[in-house]
Amino acid sequence: MTSSHQLVVEADGGSRGNPGPAGYGAVVVDPATGETLAEAAEYIGIATNNVAEYRGLIAGLRAAKALFPEAADGSVRVHVRMDSKLVVEQMSGRWKIKHPDMKPLAAEAATVFPPSAVTYEWMPRERNKHADRLANEAMDAGRRGEQWAPSASTAALDAPARPAVGEFGDVPPGEVGDASAGAAKVRAALAAARTGSTGPASAPGAASPTRTAEADAAPAAAPRRGWAAAPDMGAPATFLLLRHGETALTPEKRFSGSGGTDPELSATGREQAERAAAHFAALGTVQEIVSSPLRRCRETAGAVAARLGLDVTIDEGLRETDFGAWEGLSFAEVRERYGSDLTTWLTDPRAEPTGGGESFVEVADRVAVARDRLAAAYAGRTVLLVSHVTPIKTLVRLALGAPPESMFRMELAAASLSEVAHYADGNASVRLFNDTSYLR
Repeated sequence: MTSSHQLVVEADGGSRGNPGPAGYGAVVVDPATGETLAEAAEYIGIATNNVAEYRGLIAGLRAAKALFPEAADGSVRVHVRMDSKLVVEQMSGRWKIKHPDMKPLAAEAATVFPPSAVTYEWMPRERNKHADRLANEAMDAGRRGEQWAPSASTAALDAPARPAVGEFGDVPPGEVGDASAGAAKVRAALAAARTGSTGPASAPGAASPTRTAEADAAPAAAPRRGWAAAPDMGAPATFLLLRHGETALTPEKRFSGSGGTDPELSATGREQAERAAAHFAALGTVQEIVSSPLRRCRETAGAVAARLGLDVTIDEGLRETDFGAWEGLSFAEVRERYGSDLTTWLTDPRAEPTGGGESFVEVADRVAVARDRLAAAYAGRTVLLVSHVTPIKTLVRLALGAPPESMFRMELAAASLSEVAHYADGNASVRLFNDTSYLR
């Protein structure tokens, strides 16, 4: 039997507000049997998603190390699975760690085991239910003014069948070795605790060994009432809606859509993009960046991506309206040349701009499809969507359930920021609109 032990750590963290009330969850698993060896969870107060995810990683690694406290360095190998691409890529060394809040957490995580003993793998959020449930239990406890208690946890009941090591990435399963002995060790510790004898210690702090029958028999937490009685939908997909920076057409208020005009950022627009990038770097909450395919958005998104060390994904659904024959014209010029069409367009959301452009109804249908796709793909994550006036107004309007004519009652400045959160039950919450404070 080999002297090497292999363990799997699954970790997650969340923030209800980002930043907001936050918590983490982590579970240590025997890769040979899928058995839970230890759990960890904690409410950590006000923090961002990223901070909570890193705290979950650290707790999971510490819980794994506590199972083999006497093991020599390198004799325990750990395979970490998380649905946070940011943490996985940064800890794997493929992405830079620039945010000041992330650097000390990443450094702390790297000291628990020798770096060569830990591998990282991204997995879909739906496969990380055990750790996600623990994180939400911790946040629920914090809302009650309590800390998470292992005796009241039901997270293990929601855990899906676990994949083999390396199923979601290119990490080989390696040698399982004595990982199953870890489970036996934990069971022995539980038995010793029941008989009053001494034995190996369980994981420190919030970590706990596999739950016992006594724990299962513990009374359930008091039923929640009022707002707390609502079902916990988990962390939402948070969309940070950034309008692109200024172009030469912006101060002249000319129609600039996707029907032919594709101007680049002006000098002012590039400065706005850099200020936005500095703002998001200071926030430290952006996990993904998605952009309209048009140049002004790609340039704005690129400035943020360069500062954060992230890639930019292009989504056609975020492009601006096709304004047809009105492209490049001012409002006064359109009224002079196409007065009747403009009047109809201003009163009927089904009306198209002259020359076969897109109506507001058509844009709303396209944007809604993109919204649903992105909300599903980035559930529980904070995503920067770099887009245009009409798509951003549409996302806000749809979130509010407002009529199409409300579009004409919103104003979006160049490089302004709005925020909408989308929950798993289809509800949405508008948290911010047309913020330009970081540009001053």
